[in-house]
Amino acid sequence: MTPSTIDLLILTFNCAKNLINVAVWAAHLKAALSAQGVGKGNGNTLPDVVVFSLQEVAPLAYSFIGPFFLNTYYARYGEALNLAAGQLLEEADEYGTSSDGASGDPYKLIRAKNVGMTAILLFAREPSKIQRIEEAECGFGAADMGNKGAVGLRVTWSDVVDGNDNAITTTTEQAKTTELTFVATHLAAMEWNLKKRNANWRSIVSGLTFANPRNVLPAGEFPSESRAARSTPDRSGAGDTAPVARTRDDSSSADADDHTDLAYGNGDGDSDAQPLLNNPRASASYKSTLQQISIFKPTSHLFLAGDLNYRIDTTTPPPLATYPSFDPSSGNHFSHFLPRDQLTQEREAGRTMHGLSEAPITFGPTYKYDVHPAKGEAVNEEAVKRGDKVNGVPEVPWRFASHRWPGWCDRVLYLDVPPWVTATTELEQQPEAEAEREKVKVEVEVYDSLPVVETSDHRPVFFRAKVPVLGEEAMRLPLVSEGEGEREVEEEEEWKRDPRVSMPVAVDVHAWERRAAARRKEVVVGWTAFLWSTKEGALVLATLLVMGVGSWWLLRDW
Repeated sequence: MTPSTIDLLILTFNCAKNLINVAVWAAHLKAALSAQGVGKGNGNTLPDVVVFSLQEVAPLAYSFIGPFFLNTYYARYGEALNLAAGQLLEEADEYGTSSDGASGDPYKLIRAKNVGMTAILLFAREPSKIQRIEEAECGFGAADMGNKGAVGLRVTWSDVVDGNDNAITTTTEQAKTTELTFVATHLAAMEWNLKKRNANWRSIVSGLTFANPRNVLPAGEFPSESRAARSTPDRSGAGDTAPVARTRDDSSSADADDHTDLAYGNGDGDSDAQPLLNNPRASASYKSTLQQISIFKPTSHLFLAGDLNYRIDTTTPPPLATYPSFDPSSGNHFSHFLPRDQLTQEREAGRTMHGLSEAPITFGPTYKYDVHPAKGEAVNEEAVKRGDKVNGVPEVPWRFASHRWPGWCDRVLYLDVPPWVTATTELEQQPEAEAEREKVKVEVEVYDSLPVVETSDHRPVFFRAKVPVLGEEAMRLPLVSEGEGEREVEEEEEWKRDPRVSMPVAVDVHAWERRAAARRKEVVVGWTAFLWSTKEGALVLATLLVMGVGSWWLLRDW
């Protein structure tokens, strides 16, 4: 009676601008693919879709130039994934044959997309089930450039089912479809930049659109851009020094700054900078059109993964600070530090990640690790000396960096199935209705971290879930009454809080075009950095110099 599901695995990792070791990653990915969690139903069963959210995927010069240089970095993740999946299939006597009977790698890269140093890779076992792909991007850096930013993919998944299959639908279609929206992001760093991280999230809600608003709004309804909106201030929050402590005399201005920051991210009073979706003068069709291209499209599932950079304090640790332990019997076990997590506090207070859910965290902090510290300083030194292995790979010696509080920076969140889906299904009239409705949700199977790797100061985090295949009709917000374009919903508090009913931040209709302008700047910055900061660039300059000198020498004799 329940809908069919998509087996989804999402992994987020801050790559620290380094290439990965394919063999090591394959060993860890194999453990992730076979991990058995809540449902205890994975084993050697491979997920249908795998998504990698990668931050600092490559040096800035390569990232700003684009795919020509990034493909080398992307390829290693594909190699590691297929190596791990192939080993699992070989153990199940299935290696060499995909689910559709074709030989070759178990997974195919469907789409790779980056904004600056943040990238998203989408793999599928059966590429034919991915029928439509849309892209989105936004930058948080100076002039909207992508040293920090977010990149999104929205895909339509087609699930071929038997005509007699029982699901939440009133038809007997041979193919059911559902939309999946994936967002990979890297938010502002530093402990004290909590408000900047929240502002980055609001930039994602307002600026990460899957189409240019100018192209989707009816003619004559696209507003002009105000002078303040064109200023494009640096919203990265990636400062190098902590802010000066406020005094009592600063309280009034501080309160004003907080109000402004929460409102939209700037202090301009121009109506164009105000939340358009909450503007009573905006028509219902105007609001609906913009929401359809936002991350909170009402008929799409949503998953967000990345280095969200939320910490456990707003200041750096003092000398001789106590750090989390992985020993369950210790009074300093990491579980005692988890209540200080900024993301959980801000999300529950309604200041960030509006409407998103997160599975319980049972793993330790994922940042910041000093890899291969001085002799005698590694937390796991005894295990390293014994030659202990994790997933068949020798343990990497590590300790927590002394100048940063360890934190759960790397996270995966999701928007669960809308509450009105389970409240309007045909199952209500059946005795077993309540039990059936409980199953119509995103069922998280595993949420865990992978071991420390040599190439990064972050630990990878992975998430595996069963996502129900629900079409537009099942996901769409039901109407109580409809007239003159006004939409009304049932007066249920749970519905009102859902961001698919009322978006927390307005869609910035000018963000798409500002991002296009920022991309042109990135290319200039990228090539400049390439020429002056890389070995390849030095070789190009040297070659040009030799050619110039040689040409001058030849022309001189003429």
